[in-house]
Amino acid sequence: MDIPPSRITALETGTGIAWNDWIAFFEPHRDLDHTALAALALDRILTQGRSRSPEWWAQGVTVAFEQHIGRRGIGERCDGSYSATVSRTLPGTMDEVLARMAASGDGREDFVGVPVESSPTTSATEKWRYWRVRLADGSKVSINIQTKPAGDKATVAVNHDGLDDPARVPQVKQWWKDWLTQF
Repeated sequence: MDIPPSRITALETGTGIAWNDWIAFFEPHRDLDHTALAALALDRILTQGRSRSPEWWAQGVTVAFEQHIGRRGIGERCDGSYSATVSRTLPGTMDEVLARMAASGDGREDFVGVPVESSPTTSATEKWRYWRVRLADGSKVSINIQTKPAGDKATVAVNHDGLDDPARVPQVKQWWKDWLTQF
C-alpha cells in the first residue's frame, strides 16, 4: 500500500530518519509482530534518530510499515478493528471546549446512529481534558482536548475506536467532522 507523501514527510520529520531507511531497516524483520517491530523502531529512534516523543513516533512508523507491506489497512488497529480519527482547532481553553462538548454530548441517545451504551464520562490531567462514551456496537469514542500554546484555542482530537467494518470509517469520520462544526 502506498503511504501518502504528507505522512512520509511527517514520519521523517518526527523520527529524523528517512522513510526509505525505515523500509530497509524493517524489511529483514517483517515477520515480527507489531510489538516487536515497535520495540526495534523505538531503539533505533533513541540511538540514531531525533524525536520529542520517541514512543509515539515508534508506533507511527511501525504502523506505516505494516500498511506498506499490506499487513494492516488504513485505520486498522492491531486487534483487527478500525478507527476513525478527526481533529480540529476550536476557540477557547480546554476547559471551555470540554464544557461545550459535554453540554452537547451528555444526554444524547446515539452518536453516528449507534445507541449510547453508558453515559459519557469526563476526566482531566494537567495538560489534557477527556470526554468518553461507549456505544452499543462495542465501539468507543474518546475526545482528547489540549490548549494550544497561546491559550485562547484548543486542539480537539476525536478517536472513534472499535469499528468492525473499514467501509464505515469514512462515514464515521464525516459524522464527527460535522459534529465538531457546532463548536
